[in-house]
Amino acid sequence: MINRTIIRLKIVQLMYAYYQNGDKNIDTAEKELLFSLSKAYDLYNYMLLLIVSVSRYAMEQVEHQEQLNKVGHIDTPVSHRFIDNKFAIQLEANKQLQEYADAKKKTWDNEFAYVKNLYDDIVASEYYKEYMAMETVTYEDDQELWRKLYKNVIMKDERIDDILEDQSLYWNDDREVVDTFVLKTIKRFAPENGASQELVPEYKDIEDREFATRLFRRTILNDEYYRSVISRCIKNWEFNRLAYMDVIIMQIAVAELLSFPQVPISVTINEYVEVAKWYSTPKSASYVNGIIDAVAKMLKKEGKLMKN
Repeated sequence: MINRTIIRLKIVQLMYAYYQNGDKNIDTAEKELLFSLSKAYDLYNYMLLLIVSVSRYAMEQVEHQEQLNKVGHIDTPVSHRFIDNKFAIQLEANKQLQEYADAKKKTWDNEFAYVKNLYDDIVASEYYKEYMAMETVTYEDDQELWRKLYKNVIMKDERIDDILEDQSLYWNDDREVVDTFVLKTIKRFAPENGASQELVPEYKDIEDREFATRLFRRTILNDEYYRSVISRCIKNWEFNRLAYMDVIIMQIAVAELLSFPQVPISVTINEYVEVAKWYSTPKSASYVNGIIDAVAKMLKKEGKLMKN
């Protein structure tokens, strides 16, 4: 789940903090980077657990209504369709998610009010009503319901922001990327996999973790050289007048250009242009694009940029 896009974003955040911190310790900063990346994966699991918690709350509501019917000798219609949702049941039984919850002691039990309100919003949604009105439902219908609910109800719910911020200072920054992986997870579930369905791994492979630490360290250890390279490609503008975040972004981009021959130049440039859109000024994206492109051409001409 922690792909190179997330890694680049985290390195920009941590690099900015590193230079703002008077006590610069590269080992401590690297540990902070790896910790912040692990928190993104924690959020991924925590959001999957929210689906489980809502389903459990729905079960309690159905059981409560059935008990009232029994005591009052009435016959208020109670549907089991939502609580019998095959995807949600499979997710609750998922071994990896259970292991995560047990190991991290993570639960939504302390957020009862939020879970209740979210359930009420779900029941009031058009997606729930359409689902409950269907004559019959398949596993795919169950799966699609939760994809729609997550995308159109949970992702748009601003009330969750405060809860996530209380849990981790990193999580609101991670939310947008993590949400895309939750949606991918919902879509990739298959009934035949049962409780052994694989969730998205924390890292696709060991190379991505090494990419994070190598890029982070090289950006710091060679910062003077990278900044000198950037300054040579700036025309009609003094280096010290650049937006500081732009300098950080371009410094990391140059480190990536020179440190990872297997990464195409266009990929590196495009990735940091997107980072600039997130973290810097409105004009930064086009400026970063032009400067890094000029740097790449200059380094290639000088024989210093070798790409596979």
